[in-house]
Amino acid sequence: MDFPLSSQLVNRLDYVEETGSTNSDLVASAASHPDFSALVAGFQTAGRGRATGRQWIAPAGSSLAVSVLLKPAESSGGKFAVTAFGWLPLLAGLAMARAVGQFIPAENVSVKWPNDVLVSEKKISGILSELLPDLSGVVIGAGLNVLQKPDQLPIETATSMVIEGATGISLDHVLAAYLGELRALYARFIEAGGDSERSGLRAEVAERCGSVGRRVRAMMPGEQEITGTAVGLDETGRILIQPDGGRELFAVSAGDIVHLRHN
Repeated sequence: MDFPLSSQLVNRLDYVEETGSTNSDLVASAASHPDFSALVAGFQTAGRGRATGRQWIAPAGSSLAVSVLLKPAESSGGKFAVTAFGWLPLLAGLAMARAVGQFIPAENVSVKWPNDVLVSEKKISGILSELLPDLSGVVIGAGLNVLQKPDQLPIETATSMVIEGATGISLDHVLAAYLGELRALYARFIEAGGDSERSGLRAEVAERCGSVGRRVRAMMPGEQEITGTAVGLDETGRILIQPDGGRELFAVSAGDIVHLRHN
C-alpha cells in the first residue's frame, strides 16, 4: 500500500501487510531508525490497549494502525529531559483529536485522559506508548477506526470515521492528517526543551481533554479507586482530581478514567 501524502511528513515510513504489533516491531528496530520514523500495518494480530491483556483488532484494511518513533534528544542536541517523555503520548492524543476533527465536526471530538479519542463519547482511537529500553525515546502506537461499519466494531461504545459521516477518505488521508498535527506539536515541544508551559501545550492539551471539568472515577494500579471532579493537568501531565468530600487535589499518573454521567 502506498502512502504518498504521509511519507512526506516523516523521516522514514515503512509499511507491512501484517504484523503482531507495530509498537513491538518499532521498539525492536529503534536503534537503526531516525527520529520521527513511522511503521504502518495493514493488519495487526496482537494490537494492544493500555490495560494489560486488552487487545485491539480490526478487519484488515478498515482501520489505521501506526507507530511513530520519537527520539527528542536526537533532534534537540541532547537537551531533552527524560522526565518530559510523559507529555509525548498526551501530544499524540491531541494530534489525533485534531486530525479526526479535520474530517468530521471538530466540536464533537475530545480526548479522554490520557489519550483515548472520543466522538460524542464513543471511542474512535486509542493510543499506547512504550519507552525504549535505553531511555533514548518513546514509540507511540495509535489505532484509528476509519472504514468500519457498526457490525465490525467490537463494542457498542466505539465508532469510526465513516459512521461519523466522513466521506471520500483513505488511510493515507487520515494518516497524513495525524502525522502533520503530531509533527507540528512535537516541533514546538522540542523547541521549548520539553517545557509544557513554555510551549503552550499544557493549556492546549487540557482544553481538548474532555475529562477536565467532569466528574470521573479513576481506577489505578493496585485496585485503588478515586471518584471526584477532574480539574486540570499538572506540569507533568497527570490529571488532577478533587475527590468527593476532600480538600486536597489527587494527581493520577496512570490508570483508567471513567466519565460519570452526573456531576
